[in-house]
Amino acid sequence: MSAYGRWIDDSGLPAFALPGGPPPPAWNRVIDPPTRRRWVHLGNRRLTLVADTDGRCGLWDEYEDLRWLTEPEPRGTGVGRVTEDGRELLTSARDEGGDGDGPRIVFGPTYVRASRETADLALERTVTVPEGEVPVVLIRVTVTNRRAGHVSWTLSEEWDVRQRVLDYLEIGVRAHPPVYEGGHPLRLEGPDGVASEGAQGLLRVEVPLRLGPGERTSVLFRFGTAADAATAAPAPADAAAAATDDLAALRRRLPEAHADQAPQAAREVPWHAALLTGGACADGVLGGHTLDQGSAYSYRHGFNGAARDPLQHALPLVYTEPDLALSVLRNTCAWAGPDGELPYALDNRKQPRTDLFRPSDQNLWTLWLAAEYAAATGDLAAFDEPAPFHPVHRAPEVPLKEHLRGQFRYFRDVIGTGEHGHVRIRNADWNDLALDEAAGVDRQTMIERGESVLNSAMAAWVLPVYAGLADRLGDAETAAEARTFAEELRQRVAGEWTGRWFRRALGPGGAQVGADDLWLEVQPWAILCGAASDGQARELLATIDALLRRDAPLGARLHWPPRTDGMGGHWYAVNATLVWAAARIDPALAWDEWRRMSLAAHTEAYPDVWEGTLSGPDAYLPPESERPGRTWVLPDLGVAMQAWPVGNLHSHSQPLLAYLRLLGVGPTAHGRLAAGAGAAFRSRTLTVRPDGSGRLLGRGELAVETPDGKLNCGKTEAGWGAPPAG
Repeated sequence: MSAYGRWIDDSGLPAFALPGGPPPPAWNRVIDPPTRRRWVHLGNRRLTLVADTDGRCGLWDEYEDLRWLTEPEPRGTGVGRVTEDGRELLTSARDEGGDGDGPRIVFGPTYVRASRETADLALERTVTVPEGEVPVVLIRVTVTNRRAGHVSWTLSEEWDVRQRVLDYLEIGVRAHPPVYEGGHPLRLEGPDGVASEGAQGLLRVEVPLRLGPGERTSVLFRFGTAADAATAAPAPADAAAAATDDLAALRRRLPEAHADQAPQAAREVPWHAALLTGGACADGVLGGHTLDQGSAYSYRHGFNGAARDPLQHALPLVYTEPDLALSVLRNTCAWAGPDGELPYALDNRKQPRTDLFRPSDQNLWTLWLAAEYAAATGDLAAFDEPAPFHPVHRAPEVPLKEHLRGQFRYFRDVIGTGEHGHVRIRNADWNDLALDEAAGVDRQTMIERGESVLNSAMAAWVLPVYAGLADRLGDAETAAEARTFAEELRQRVAGEWTGRWFRRALGPGGAQVGADDLWLEVQPWAILCGAASDGQARELLATIDALLRRDAPLGARLHWPPRTDGMGGHWYAVNATLVWAAARIDPALAWDEWRRMSLAAHTEAYPDVWEGTLSGPDAYLPPESERPGRTWVLPDLGVAMQAWPVGNLHSHSQPLLAYLRLLGVGPTAHGRLAAGAGAAFRSRTLTVRPDGSGRLLGRGELAVETPDGKLNCGKTEAGWGAPPAG
């Protein structure tokens, strides 16, 4: 159905094939020049490969800063060329700036393959990001001689190194080309140790080819950071075997899913898992791994924010790659200082910044991820391990559990509550523009006295779950405080029922947001935390279905009455919570909402729009907008998600998390893990079967609440129900 290509099975892995041909039409990026190129982000735990539809690439590394190693703008790089006596016969990429036919492209979970051919020869070039924290890519070029006689050709592999550290908050229209200067040396290595090295400029390695009629040969290259290349990845001579091993390891690493209610899950769950982990990067400054939003925030505007995002992205990793989830938790805790405040963002040099926003929800995400990790793994020892604060604070390390306790106390005592007993909104809650909705209230007054019903409802669910972890860690006092605070907030949220939905925010003097208009983000949390009675929950879901989901192919809108801007669009982070809240009360609605979140649904509704085909932004504009199926822009502020509308990890993490919640998987207030039934999921650590049986592998004492109401425990493994015969 896509105008760009189709999904295929590529050696047992989901992949997307583009047929080649002329370039697609240019698309509007609002604050950047139009381009006919489209791209997708693939990676490992160190590098991100930005592969485009012309057969070229960019390479991104966040190890020390927000750095392009080879910037993909205004053109990509990485090209294989075959020449004869100095005359070019064929290249692996579309001619730069040309309208001619481009290569056939296959985008795989961690690789891109480009193929072109003439009457004389066929050329196939695959760029793979190896498994692990390897700061290189491996390139395999296969050349086939189609002539009737012997040939002597030269194969060249070329990468144009254009290193650049983004400025913090690069906003506005790009009026001038970027300046490339400095940088770490990169190394392109071919067979027999032949290499080209440099920090800027074109790197080229040439290999002579002598082929008989119909003969084929493959040549292997390696490209990446010069300091690590010698030890971090196999030499080109060993790369063929390494690539085979990598694909086998990738197949073992990616989860499997099957749901009669959503057949697309079989393809999209492993795809999302691959692109989610492909956004991770080992952090050479703070330790652990960063897992930031990406998209326009990082790749265009030069910052890693907000702190809640890596924590949210890591939640599904608890069930697929728990070591990475823990690493992200430790890394994000290291953004903070000893007072427990998480800064809104890290800048281009990984320094904490609070000059944009000081949201009131961020600590909740830390406590949530920690509790979910412990429930799924039983790894309580991890919370006794020392963890750092950001170096700017010059504070000694403390155990991870002390980070959690400090962040809880910061949330309770510093952020605190306002005159109505709700969590203070400060200058943002989850919604960075929430204060703009407080009509009739001065902005500074709202910062000082405004209250977020959203964050009260979220806290009323998160804090009991954190209390379950605190109990397991022997901190009964903190657990009791968290439960008491949560119950107070739950009761406050219950009082915000208008008869149709829950209010969104409160201000002084009786000011209300969401009394006469419906804001989606607070509603699922009101259900999840128990503020909504069963009757109210069912009525609320029916209202959401009627007002927010009507004629909306991508799921519920954020707001009613309909709006045409981003605040009226479809937000992955919110719609995933809606799926979760509806799963117990109205499973049919929940599954339908998940299907609408899928890549398949976006392709069916908007087959000509690239974003949403393989990856996406954090939100899509609603059907009422001028650009439905695309994403938001704030051109007056010089900011546009549309400038880089793919590679946002919400578009991959939230469908994964919502799928697990549909299966009843999640932490409980007792510090245990709940498991459900109805569809299938299998990773290296968790198996859930449609009949309700399953298996969990962990790192410590496990306790699983099974669908039949029983409690299943194990030292490091728990199994429940009877697995199917055979």
